[in-house]
Amino acid sequence: MRTVGIVGTGMIASSMAVLTAGHGWKTVVFARSQKSVDRCSAVVDGFYAQMVEQGIIDERQAEVCKSYLTYVFDYSGMKDAEIVFESVLETTDAKYEVFRNLEENCPHLKAVCSVSSSIVPNVLAEGAGKNADKILVAHPFNPPHMVPYFEICGADSTTAEAMDYACGFLKEMDRKPVALKKPTPGFIGNRLQFALWREALALVEEGVCDPEDVDTCLEYSFCPRYTSIGIFEHFDNGGLELNAAACRNIWPILSNRTDIPDFMKKLMEEGKMGPRSESRQGFYDWNGVDMKQFSERVTKPYWSMLSWKFPEEECK
Repeated sequence: MRTVGIVGTGMIASSMAVLTAGHGWKTVVFARSQKSVDRCSAVVDGFYAQMVEQGIIDERQAEVCKSYLTYVFDYSGMKDAEIVFESVLETTDAKYEVFRNLEENCPHLKAVCSVSSSIVPNVLAEGAGKNADKILVAHPFNPPHMVPYFEICGADSTTAEAMDYACGFLKEMDRKPVALKKPTPGFIGNRLQFALWREALALVEEGVCDPEDVDTCLEYSFCPRYTSIGIFEHFDNGGLELNAAACRNIWPILSNRTDIPDFMKKLMEEGKMGPRSESRQGFYDWNGVDMKQFSERVTKPYWSMLSWKFPEEECK
């Protein structure tokens, strides 16, 4: 039985546990308290219940998957782990403490993966001790058991063997890992997403359209295309000469601002922070919105991607 360790009990860690246990790996989750275990376990149960509701697995298969998952309060409980995913607070102190414990208790590690979204691998490696050659960032999009994409980035000290092992492991988990050649804030996904977000804000700020119009454009024009082909494929297929002409016409008017637009600041000052704020307002008015239905819309595009082979027999 091969073992994967997960340090943390938050949303990403819980989803990772669903992914790895659901692939038949013995999954050991380190938790600091029984309260953390209870919270994580409830999230895991909820994820599997959603799969049952969607007809992806039945209740018996869900129980089989959960049999591969255990919780420990001591790092020695993950002593057999080949790979560990660290998912704790986004501070170097918290992560370095994890790395010290892994060094002391996990002698068989081939890769130590941080799900950090903002701390670059070289900084992580400074606190990784003897595992500095195995440290890397494996940045997922939430929830990783549903969203296949992972961004892998190593430190200067990270070996090719550790990178290859982590990528191979994620492919075995039916994920789509991409290895970056060098680190950059936001990696690939968030740089692209926030470039689009800046332009969406600029269109509203300039009075070109309302937020609803931007969302309608994205839902019903080019975004669905990119679920089956890539942007480089699209523009290559259209021809570089036509693409270059469009770039010359459009790029000069694109936003290059580096601060938050005033209308967004005004919403925040008024306490309109989104559906979780007291006002339940933001760019939209969320009062009266069926949030369960909204959540179903969020996950709808990913259910077809959740089609891996689940374990048939319980973990013994």
